[in-house]
Amino acid sequence: MNQSINLQIDGHEVMVPAGTTIWDAAAQVGTDIPALCHTPQIDPVGVCRMCVVDVGQRVLAASCVRECEEGMCVATNSDKVTRHRRMLTALLLADHPVPCAREQATANCELEQLGRDFGLLCGPGESSNAVLNGLPKLLTPGIPAETPLKELDASSPVIAVDHQACILCDRCVRACDDVQSNEVIGRTSKGYGVQIAFDLNLPMGASTCVSCGECVSACPTGALTNKQITLPVVATDQWQSVDSVCPYCGVGCAVTFHAKDNQVVFADGRESPVNHGRLCVKGRYGWDYATHAQRLAKPLIRRDEFYPKGALSAEVQNSVSAHSRRPGSVVDYAEVMPAFREATWEEALDLVGERFCGIREEDGSGALAGFGSAKCSNEEAYLFQKLVRAGFGTNNVDHCTRLCHASSVAALMETIGSGAVTNVFADVARADVALIAGSHTSANHPVAATFMKEAAKRNTQLVVVDVRRHPLADFAQHFVQLRPGTDVAFYNAVMHVLVRDELFDQDFVEQRTEGFVALRELIMHNYAPQQVVDVCGVAAEQIEAVAHTIGQASSMIVFWGMGIAQHTTGTDNARCLISLCLLTGNIGRPGTGLHPLRGQNNVQGASDAGLIPMVYPDYQSVSDKRHREKFEKAWNRNLDDKPGLTVVEIMKGALAKTIRGMYILGENPFISDPNSNKVRRALANLDFLVVQDIFLTETAEFADVVLPASSYFEKTGTYTNTDRRVQLGHQVLDPPGEARQDWQIICDIGQRVGLPMDYTSISDVFDEFSSLTKNYRQLTHDNLGLFGKLWPCSDPEREDGTTILFGDRFPTDSGRGKLVPCHYQPADEQPDEEYPYVLSTGRVLEHWHTGSMTRRSRALSHIEPNAFAAMNPTDLDELDIAHGERVQVGSRRGEIELAVRSDPTVEPGVIFIPFHFREAAVNVLTNDSLDPYGKIPGFKFCAVRVGKA
Repeated sequence: MNQSINLQIDGHEVMVPAGTTIWDAAAQVGTDIPALCHTPQIDPVGVCRMCVVDVGQRVLAASCVRECEEGMCVATNSDKVTRHRRMLTALLLADHPVPCAREQATANCELEQLGRDFGLLCGPGESSNAVLNGLPKLLTPGIPAETPLKELDASSPVIAVDHQACILCDRCVRACDDVQSNEVIGRTSKGYGVQIAFDLNLPMGASTCVSCGECVSACPTGALTNKQITLPVVATDQWQSVDSVCPYCGVGCAVTFHAKDNQVVFADGRESPVNHGRLCVKGRYGWDYATHAQRLAKPLIRRDEFYPKGALSAEVQNSVSAHSRRPGSVVDYAEVMPAFREATWEEALDLVGERFCGIREEDGSGALAGFGSAKCSNEEAYLFQKLVRAGFGTNNVDHCTRLCHASSVAALMETIGSGAVTNVFADVARADVALIAGSHTSANHPVAATFMKEAAKRNTQLVVVDVRRHPLADFAQHFVQLRPGTDVAFYNAVMHVLVRDELFDQDFVEQRTEGFVALRELIMHNYAPQQVVDVCGVAAEQIEAVAHTIGQASSMIVFWGMGIAQHTTGTDNARCLISLCLLTGNIGRPGTGLHPLRGQNNVQGASDAGLIPMVYPDYQSVSDKRHREKFEKAWNRNLDDKPGLTVVEIMKGALAKTIRGMYILGENPFISDPNSNKVRRALANLDFLVVQDIFLTETAEFADVVLPASSYFEKTGTYTNTDRRVQLGHQVLDPPGEARQDWQIICDIGQRVGLPMDYTSISDVFDEFSSLTKNYRQLTHDNLGLFGKLWPCSDPEREDGTTILFGDRFPTDSGRGKLVPCHYQPADEQPDEEYPYVLSTGRVLEHWHTGSMTRRSRALSHIEPNAFAAMNPTDLDELDIAHGERVQVGSRRGEIELAVRSDPTVEPGVIFIPFHFREAAVNVLTNDSLDPYGKIPGFKFCAVRVGKA
């Protein structure tokens, strides 16, 4: 039991636990002590001395770091204390620009507020130019009276630096180091010339700063402020502040958006169990796409003279868009829009209903298909799959999870009976070891990466396994750089060592798993570390060391990303990671678990809501008669009993003319799907294509009807993040022109294909969806609250939901987890003399998916404007190609041209290309061969050649 301390604060008796600081004790009794050097996210260090109090000793004590003592008498606001604070404030204001940029923008410069509190500055209403009230210029001996002002640094595209306004409180330093763990900011120079510095005193824009904005959030003055992106960031009572959720990755950060005149002006991270106020560059600065001039605002119908689709250019065969090969950031509206004419909503929707019904009558329901989106809400995903299943009459409905974690879900369902993560990512703080496999977390899930870095600094041992070195490797106990596509061989070898040295959890294996004998037989005879060295390129000694680190840990949590999933052997890769966790008993306890990091903001929710061809909402099989009858009763329709086609299979069906009509909501398969030239031919071959989106995407160029949709900021709905946390996103803006809410458009189409979809509100849709599930059943819009709830949640009014799953048993028939032995199989397309390099695709920090949003975000596009390839310097030397030179990269499926960067983090023999850039669309090159279980393409491995352009 903690000892209690009794003391007096300003004459009031106070009792607090031992170890409580005076600052915290004073806060408990309602006494506000000013402080400039810490925030709720940044631990106190006593730097600013503004929080000093009188404890009856010779010198005043910094209350934020001084602990309470028995019998202590504290004066927080005596004359002596007030004189000290007033003089300190005057000294800080002496060189401070009044009003500073923060005061002008948001009226919350903490230093200037103290100046007003102590009568040193005029109140904001008393003078348009607040000045020090008679305070003389305070000079330091040796400093000239006319000291030059310190510099302004405008080199960052998103953050302005005013060194003159800096008070050297170090909040930005500790925000960068302790909160985001980027470690970019420090101090430079000495004496009066001391100022914050970026890296080795570089301009901020030239440093390794990742523009997360944490320093701006922490800064108490105008030293670090957000630059204007839409409207000027000027203090006004006309701002509308809306608590919502970030629209980008699966982390699901809580955000407050500040809007004026139907535009977002700036964004702040807000406290939540997910991000604790942290954001990345996309969440803080990547929202202005919503008000981009290219937003679709009226329905469009293709003109009769622009058929056949996709045949507007003689260069179509190797085109990276249907109409042009020339470099450019986004679709050229001037070139594409003449193919369409504006229409009324009634005309467009009637045409959609007529054509879909006609195809269904002529060729049956199986000739129709739909692609939903993981950018849309749970409600929209539910309605979309309901429309396809009950309206079109087919299970041909899929979404982009097929292109990211389909193999992970297939393996999880097979082995533990559930496709969900078993623990939240923040529980890395309680893990002895965290294995991060095939995930460039700092770029793809940057806020989650901050918690991993923080855990590493607090003695969690990171084991990072990837084909490229990335920032998390700098925090790792072991960084394993293996050859692309050799994950199975590596993890089998690790498990070989665990079994050989009896470092596995024998009790857990006996009581909670099945299949151990077959797994042991495979790994012990075929995967000794020495046997796989030549396959995966990892030294036997390193395999042994990794295995011993894992085997000796009391808890391990495993994260993985596309580097595991996006292979034709992706399901086997995931099976191995699951076996590794089961073998070591690392499921169902704090600091343990399986966590495939979800890509887009609602991949988890879209999958939960049934945007998968073989399952209804909540993963209920379409082939199971009981489940089918349940949904037939709910929807009052007979439903197809056959699993539908997946994304790539649907495109193959379009080529073969077995798929004639498609409805695509918020997806851009022309850029995101493999083998883009085949996708182009498939889209052009469709009899009728409807695209519902916020921009005219590359896919929309092939549409017969384009329906203007609502962006994330223009609707309310729920989104389920990578932790299984269901959060409510609130509408911030009104849609432009005649654009409509997505859920309403889906319902309008449903009416026209004979499926009544009458809902009075979006919350009604959620209630219907949740009533048909087990995991969402207790949740409603009203009980999600400000922070959302984790599913499953038995009592949303009293609890946050279930953090850790499967502590006692797995949801399998036997209640046990299944150990599945997997032999290493090389990718089906290996490098050869003609195509000697391995291509791996992926994302960069500043951009998202096909770039339709982020490349229309001014700040994000400015930071990373152009397509590029990354290769090892030794490979470039052998090819006599210089850094920055343009190269041609070709595969058996096509060719692209782009600039190359010399990058030692890439393994020799490998080339990395991000897939965001249409002018060098990397999926022209990729192979559409599929994993036989998850039906996912192998984006991470195909053979290419590289030469000078």
